[in-house]
Amino acid sequence: MLFILWWIIVGLIAGWITGKLMKGSGYGTIMDIIVGIIGAIIGGFIMRALGFSGQGGMIYTIIIAILGAVILTFLLRLITGKRA
Repeated sequence: MLFILWWIIVGLIAGWITGKLMKGSGYGTIMDIIVGIIGAIIGGFIMRALGFSGQGGMIYTIIIAILGAVILTFLLRLITGKRA
């Protein structure tokens, strides 16, 4: 149960920071959390594919989630045509 709360917290932080980095207003609180969580999964997959282990602390996890969320947001904006 605690890991779900962890994912939501990391997703919220990553989604909010990604909204600021990508020069947009974000997608709203719930969608920012979802983009952050999916971004964390994407970022974790990319890092494992590059040979980095999944072990890390909170800062590492948030950075990887932001990386994945930025990639996801970029792809979403390409598909939907939404620009900042």
